[in-house]
Amino acid sequence: MAPSLRGTALRLAVSTAGRVPAAVRFPLQRDGLDPVPRLEASRARGDVVRLARLLGTRVWLVTGYDAARAVLADSDAFANDVRGLIGRQGRAPAERIGGLGMTDSPDHERLRRVLTPCFTRRRLVDLQQDVDRVVEAALDDLAAHGPEVDLVDRFGFAVPFGVICDLLGMPVVDRDAFRRRGAARFDLRDGSARIFDTAAGTRRFLIDLVAAERRSPHLPDGLLARMVSEHGAAFDDVELGGLADGVFLGGYETSASMLSLGTWVLLQHPGAWATLQRGERAEVDRVVEELLRFVCPVQVAFPRIARREVRVGDQRVRTGDIVVVSLTGAGRDPARHADPGRFDPTAASAGTLAFGHGLHRCVGAELARMELRTALVALARRFPDLALACDPHDLRFTELAIVHGVERLPVRLG
Repeated sequence: MAPSLRGTALRLAVSTAGRVPAAVRFPLQRDGLDPVPRLEASRARGDVVRLARLLGTRVWLVTGYDAARAVLADSDAFANDVRGLIGRQGRAPAERIGGLGMTDSPDHERLRRVLTPCFTRRRLVDLQQDVDRVVEAALDDLAAHGPEVDLVDRFGFAVPFGVICDLLGMPVVDRDAFRRRGAARFDLRDGSARIFDTAAGTRRFLIDLVAAERRSPHLPDGLLARMVSEHGAAFDDVELGGLADGVFLGGYETSASMLSLGTWVLLQHPGAWATLQRGERAEVDRVVEELLRFVCPVQVAFPRIARREVRVGDQRVRTGDIVVVSLTGAGRDPARHADPGRFDPTAASAGTLAFGHGLHRCVGAELARMELRTALVALARRFPDLALACDPHDLRFTELAIVHGVERLPVRLG
């Protein structure tokens, strides 16, 4: 039986909310899956609104889809490298900590070229077998712990963790130690410095694996071994380990939340659940795309800093201002969706920004889609009578998390 992976879940106490700056608090709050009223109220003031200062800098919140897409696409006007701002807090290092998400051109393209071959269509075909195997093992584990089980614990976290470790080529003997270091990657209770302090654990673990592989190749075939053999001469251990850490960062907690929250949504929509059981590819894809829009676990994109004065929507953003794009808000934009608060896979797709957009769009977006499609179809077919095993009002959701999630999802396997 597979060990529980719930130790990596985010447990953010509401009592700690006061430590989070007001400027970033309400975009990271939800009422279940819905944006909190304050976020919707800000939309009434416009798609781009000014918030309180953060780290002494003006902050803008973008909730409109078109304005959000424009900001994410414009890497000339907006920089992703906010490490200098983070360094002002005095605890987090201000260099070599960001990976792709906090890297601008030309370094971003130089680093991204290392990862791109690992996510080509041909490579995804090869990875499908690994995803199938991980999903089947997780389903077997659910059955072994039934008839009632926490889906977050035994499925939501188990599937993406297995997929990411297989993608990295991480030795089985190292996986439990790596899992323990993955806790609280998106915990904002003590401010942004805590994020980087916690992130240092997984990053250092991967840097050490890269260094050991460089000294004496021994890792299974995977991203880590390939990076060292193909790019070791041009990149040092910190850069390669940081890239691997970015893959973990982008594909673990996010996919875990999508699987758990997505299942909760599907259990409330029997028609969509039946669609997954039929498994017709085009229909399944529509369900997955609507889940990405409706759930959108990554609540905000990496913050941007204006390189120059620029207009965003109807606002004038000054050089040095911080711009925060609410991906949750963009996905619920009434100007883009006729009924944004309704989950409806039959509606014509208006696109999603769940994976970002532009230069910094998630490099593993298609792997994530494949993982969701495979896992949800397999879950619906193995346990067609799956049902929530608690009062929905008793579900507890993460508070003040960059990645929104549910702490437990008790289900009956049927």
